[in-house]
Amino acid sequence: MSDPVVSCPSCGTKNRLPVASTGLPRCASCRADLPWLVNAGDDDFDAAVRSKSLVVVDLWATWCAPCRAVAPILESLSRELAGRLKVVKVDVDRSPGIARRYDARSIPMLLLMDGGSVVDTIVGALPQPAMRARIEAALARRPG
Repeated sequence: MSDPVVSCPSCGTKNRLPVASTGLPRCASCRADLPWLVNAGDDDFDAAVRSKSLVVVDLWATWCAPCRAVAPILESLSRELAGRLKVVKVDVDRSPGIARRYDARSIPMLLLMDGGSVVDTIVGALPQPAMRARIEAALARRPG
């Protein structure tokens, strides 16, 4: 998969977002934190979730209406929590290995991961305030 392009919320410069990186994405022009939302699959998942930030893995499918309801909430949170949150979207129909690994029997299923380990799981479509509260609780538990 090619790296997605995102416009910087501060200056509008277009930047490529790496699927995997040991650092945090920043604008090439103004150095502002960028929202980090990428797609991953069976082949690049492990590299995608290796991050200094909290990672929210969205296990979803195109045919799933609740998944489509969750998507704009995650996009918004990736912008609001830029520099602290990475969203990795995994289409379970295209990545059955990841779906099996995390026993995704019901979607949407969100995995909150810190340091490669799952620290919380959300099954189903939560409203934005509830989802934000769960993500912020996970952020608050992070060291440093």
